[in-house]
Amino acid sequence: MVETTQTNKSIVTEALKRSSTVLSKLAEQAGKIAGIADVLLEAYQRGNKMVLFGNGGSAADAQHLAAEMVCAYANRKRKSLPALALTTDTSALTAIGNDFGFEHVFSRQVESLVNPGDVVIAISTSGHSPNVLRGAEAARTKKAVVVGLTGESGGPLKDICDYCVCVPAKETARIQEGHIAVGHILCSIIEQAAV
Repeated sequence: MVETTQTNKSIVTEALKRSSTVLSKLAEQAGKIAGIADVLLEAYQRGNKMVLFGNGGSAADAQHLAAEMVCAYANRKRKSLPALALTTDTSALTAIGNDFGFEHVFSRQVESLVNPGDVVIAISTSGHSPNVLRGAEAARTKKAVVVGLTGESGGPLKDICDYCVCVPAKETARIQEGHIAVGHILCSIIEQAAV
């Protein structure tokens, strides 16, 4: 067995402490997060869907949360709920990126796949990603409810959204941890409501 160095142990301890601090501060936005859960529940009750997108780790978070809704988060007996990550269709992503430019990879999909009353979750740790901003703007045009998950400043994304959770951190890893915590909370509330 490899012996852990004191330096590595300190790195682990400090990272966990920073994460804990960010999540504790995020609790100050509990009312906003609960409001997003209410909007999602209403959308599902109307027969609408959740659509998510982001880049890199945020793309992975979009796929993760969509899978939780379609499969199940914890309640294996509930019905499948419609959720779609716009980060998974490589043919659409590469065709749109090639023909229209990478900044349009989400907005073009939103134009064809989002309906009024759907809930669109745009994820960007900086709030500045051009393709995420265009996707959120396209969702507003489609009369969807636009939710943003971003970092401390919110960037321009926060101004496009109906609801925006700005994780109180500058460090990308801590922001992403906050995003997935919010996503899991939303999944839990939706499942407990047994939509």
